[in-house]
Amino acid sequence: MSTPETPAAGSVASTADAHADAHAAADVAADVAGPPVGDPRAAGGARAPRDSSRVAPPARRLARAVVTEDALSVAEHADAVEDPAAGAVVTFGGVVRDHDHGARVARLEYSAHPSAGRVVEEVAREVLAAHPVDALAVSHRTGALEVGDVAFAVAVAAAHRREAFAACEEVVEEVKARLPVWKRQVLADGGAEWVGMP
Repeated sequence: MSTPETPAAGSVASTADAHADAHAAADVAADVAGPPVGDPRAAGGARAPRDSSRVAPPARRLARAVVTEDALSVAEHADAVEDPAAGAVVTFGGVVRDHDHGARVARLEYSAHPSAGRVVEEVAREVLAAHPVDALAVSHRTGALEVGDVAFAVAVAAAHRREAFAACEEVVEEVKARLPVWKRQVLADGGAEWVGMP
């Protein structure tokens, strides 16, 4: 009666070693490259993706972060973030619209807590630290605004569009969530209401 032959111990070990080496090589490659562009781990600060197209690291320049009564221009914010390393400039303009919850709006009046300027700068610096962008500008307006006026302006310059879009969206969402600014809506029928009051 013959017994089945078993492979030599050395051949089993070499096959296992080859698999282990392949997995280790893949892990090293992932560590070097980092998560893909747009991966949430990059935004969370765990590890930013390595961009092999760049000749220098992102500048991460804060061009502007203010709360002001002055009129805002999205185009001026875009100009403020110009950078020769940037292949994308993404902008956002929050504009006063003529309606809210089915009612016609005549104008808005924004009021801000004294800490509002500091909060805008904190948000901007956090986003700059978390995203590989070259420059960022953000402003929120206070005072009386008419329909069509820009209340909130953001511009982000980055080497690639994904980084610029991701950083711009995070600035918008964080400012909207954290900024101590309240608005009084003056309605077309003569009434008024406060929005965003604690």
